Amino acid sequence: MATIVFFPEGAFGPTNNCVGIGSVLRERGHRVVFVVEESFAGALEAKGFEEALMRLAPPPQEPEVPGQFWKDFIRDTGPEFRRPTIEQLESFLRPTWQALIDGSIYVNDRLGDILDELHPDAIVEDNVVAFGAIAASGRPWARIASCNPAEIKDPAVPPVFGGLPVGDRRAWADFWAEYDRVLGPQVAEFDAWLRAHGAPGLPGSRDYMWESPYLNLYLFPGAADYEREVPLAPTWHRLDSSVRTTEGPFDVDLHLPGEGKLIYLSLGSLASADVELMQRLIDVLAKTDHRVIVSKGPQHELLNLADNMYGEEFLPQPSILPQVDLVITHGGNNTVTECFHFGKPMVVLPVFWDQYDNAQRVHELGFGVRLPTYSFEQSELTGAIELLLADESLRARLSAVSAELQAAPGNVRATDLVERLAVEKAPVT
Repeated sequence: MATIVFFPEGAFGPTNNCVGIGSVLRERGHRVVFVVEESFAGALEAKGFEEALMRLAPPPQEPEVPGQFWKDFIRDTGPEFRRPTIEQLESFLRPTWQALIDGSIYVNDRLGDILDELHPDAIVEDNVVAFGAIAASGRPWARIASCNPAEIKDPAVPPVFGGLPVGDRRAWADFWAEYDRVLGPQVAEFDAWLRAHGAPGLPGSRDYMWESPYLNLYLFPGAADYEREVPLAPTWHRLDSSVRTTEGPFDVDLHLPGEGKLIYLSLGSLASADVELMQRLIDVLAKTDHRVIVSKGPQHELLNLADNMYGEEFLPQPSILPQVDLVITHGGNNTVTECFHFGKPMVVLPVFWDQYDNAQRVHELGFGVRLPTYSFEQSELTGAIELLLADESLRARLSAVSAELQAAPGNVRATDLVERLAVEKAPVT
C-alpha cells in the first residue's frame, strides 16, 4: 500500500477532479490523504479520505465556509469580467495571481511539515502556481493541469486567458505583449522567491508553475485538443475526461416531470455568485417550453426560479448530465470535459480565467455556441438552444466522442500512472 497525498487548489473544480482519481486509488487499497484549507475541513473526510489541514492566509475573524475566500474575491472583482480579456490582464489576472502567490508563500513552511509527517510515496497537486515545498521535498510528485491546455504554452496555441481563435492569429501578438508587460515582472519576482527557498526556478517568463520531472497530467478531450508546434515532454499524459463517481443519484422525474427538453444551467461554484447574471438567464429560460435544472450556487437564496425549473445550491452534476439534452455553462474545464464525456452540446457564457479559452474552443469546433456573457440578447440565447437541440449531426458527433471517452475513463488512467509513480519513483513516460 502506498501513501499518496493530493494537494488541490482551494476551489471545488480542482478538488472534485482529484476526488475522482483519489477514489479509484483508495478502492485499490492505497492510503489517500488530501491537504486542504481549514475551511474545507470535513468535506473530504465525509467522502472517506484523510485530511491534513493548512491555511493559505491568516485566519479571518468570522467563521469560514469552503472556498469562501475565492467566492468573495470573485464577487468583489465581478465588474472586471465585463472588460475585454486583454484589459483583464491588469484589472483581474494580476491581482488574482498575486493572491495565489501570497498563498503559496504563506503555506510553504506548513506544507513542508505536512509532507515530512506523512512521508508520501507520491504527491499529486492540481494548482496553477508553484508550491516550493513540494519540489524542495525531494519526493516524487505529479502535476495535474485541470485548466484549458492553453495553460501549457506553445507557439501554435492561442494565448492563455485570451479566448482567441486558433484560425485567426492577428490579435495574438498584442495579447502576449500585454501579458508580458503586466505579468512578466510578477513571474520574475515569484521565480526569485522560489529559488531563494530551495526550489527550482520557473521554466519561463510566462509561467507560474513548473512541469513535474516525474509525471504531468492534463484534462481535456482529444476531440477538442490543440495541435502543437512543439511536442510535449514524454512525462505529459492527456486525460480525456475524469468524472468522479462519488456523487449521489438524481431523479429527474421526481423533481421535473414532463415531456419538454431538459436543460441544465450551471455557472460553477464561483461564477454563479453573480446573482444578476444568473437571474437574467433564469428569466429568459422561464419563457421557453423546456424543463430546466438550475445549480444555484452560493447566492441560492436570492434566485427566483420559474415553474418549469428545479434548483438547489449544490447538485450532483455527474448524475444529472447523462439525463439532460443541453447544458448552459460558464465554460469551467470540469464541466466542459464532463459534457464531452456524456455527449452534451453546450451554450457557453465565459466569465473569467480559462473559461474564455474553453468557450472559444467549443464554439470554433462546432460542439456548442459561445455567447457574449453580459450582453447577449434573449433571442440569441433561445436561438442557440433551439439550434443545438435540432442539430442531429452534432448529436451524432458528440455521441461518438462520448463513447470513446467512457470506454477509457480518465480517472482510471490517472490512477494507473500515479501508482507507477508511487512504486517506481521515477519519470512516468
